[in-house]
Amino acid sequence: MKLLCHQIKTLKVVLFFSVCLTLFILPSCKKSHSDIGQIVFKETRNKVFKDIETDVFIERFKETFNQQKNKYKNPKFLAALYETNDFEPILLMRDLPNQKLKNAAEVISDAHAHGLNPETFKAARFNELMTKIYDKKAVKSVDEAYQILIDLELTAANSITNYSNAIQFGLVSPRRIYAQYYTETKRPDSASFISVFETKDLNLFLDSIQPQSKEYLSLQKALKDNVQVPGMNKEESERILIVNLERLRWKNAPTEKKYVWVNIPDFRLDVIENGKSSLNMKVCVGEGRNQNYTDKLVEYDENDLKKDRPFNRETPQLKSLIHSVQVNPVWNIPESIATNEITKFAAADPYYLSNHNIDVFLDGELIEDTETIDWSAANAGKTYTFKQRPGADNALGKIKFLFNNQSSVYLHDTPSKNAFKQHMRAVSHGCVRVEQPLALATALFGEGNKLEKIKAGMEGKRADAEDIGLTDKVPVYLTYFTCWVDDQGVLQFRKDVYGLDIVLYTYLQRMA
Repeated sequence: MKLLCHQIKTLKVVLFFSVCLTLFILPSCKKSHSDIGQIVFKETRNKVFKDIETDVFIERFKETFNQQKNKYKNPKFLAALYETNDFEPILLMRDLPNQKLKNAAEVISDAHAHGLNPETFKAARFNELMTKIYDKKAVKSVDEAYQILIDLELTAANSITNYSNAIQFGLVSPRRIYAQYYTETKRPDSASFISVFETKDLNLFLDSIQPQSKEYLSLQKALKDNVQVPGMNKEESERILIVNLERLRWKNAPTEKKYVWVNIPDFRLDVIENGKSSLNMKVCVGEGRNQNYTDKLVEYDENDLKKDRPFNRETPQLKSLIHSVQVNPVWNIPESIATNEITKFAAADPYYLSNHNIDVFLDGELIEDTETIDWSAANAGKTYTFKQRPGADNALGKIKFLFNNQSSVYLHDTPSKNAFKQHMRAVSHGCVRVEQPLALATALFGEGNKLEKIKAGMEGKRADAEDIGLTDKVPVYLTYFTCWVDDQGVLQFRKDVYGLDIVLYTYLQRMA
């Protein structure tokens, strides 16, 4: 706990100095103020702005900001920014004279190109204020002049920073909306917020944040061209593109040269090397809440969706490192499976446990005679622990691939090969069953002594469980994409087996 507190305190200090250091390069509060009225008059030719007194503007700006700061998404960052600059209107002074502020309003109005609602960023208000600035009939008195400039500066600051963060990092945080999301995903910070005010050319900055990946550009084009997904109407097709564009904005994409990629809705695993798939195979993933695809991609009732509620067998989204394999694995049966399945089978069949090579333990001690146990007792699955010994019928097959995670999932072989023939392969308890375990082991370990040990164990030349460490750990990503572009540039679509598109689209709509 002390260590955690120390880390939090250190983080706060780092963020504070980061903001201070970054802001230092912005105009100093010690310099003389710009002639705000003259600058705006020169741009708009509205004489009323000539009567603006800079000192009065500063005081009114400060007062308005303090009254309205709770309306803004990042009030602390805005407060630090304007306090450091003695409440001068940074964006107005820099970007109004050269039409760059007007261009920014137009860019945000075109947020539909990214599958985002422009009103998420108050685009209409931004454009309304820009129009009024140049309309002599709309700004007649000096009091109106003060207020419209203050409103424009704060609206522009809020709109542009929120838009910039959404395009670069995604509008919503996946960790906040998904109960089983464990992939490290970078979110906006002080540096990303300040970048809007640091840039020397706002137009170039807004151009530069456009995602450039082939996948993103392909989905953008499909959205623009109103591509219709087979079996879905126009609105449903648009929504699938929108949620997957958002996923592509999340800062969680692989940077490694080699990694294992599992896309849950595709029921597929790829080993990616230098950007290309070197191995591809079918997988079975955990059962999901929407595996019958009965739910259309529509918004849930607001009272119904307070938070994501996954089915307890759904495979989580995560990133980890494959560090070892276990050949002829022992299956440590999870408590949920023991309660809901094993104890019920044992109650119905006294020979079930022995026939399936399952050992029973109480407080770590092996129970020799399991027939004396009352398996119908409600808490039997929690009182006892269960392990299935290595063997032909072991649920994990001949090998499991291990990586650290809080969900106790892994990749593994299976004796139930028929499941790979099914089109809908969300059939497991949460772990990922792989179609070609030896091929995967070969891709991870390469040729050598360790691979020979793995082959010997899987061929039955050794019966005991054996752990074999992977010298160079390989990242593994368990992901969720229902739309993407393949290596041939063709858009691929898959059904929303866990209903995660529905959850994400609902939150995107609420943000507007």
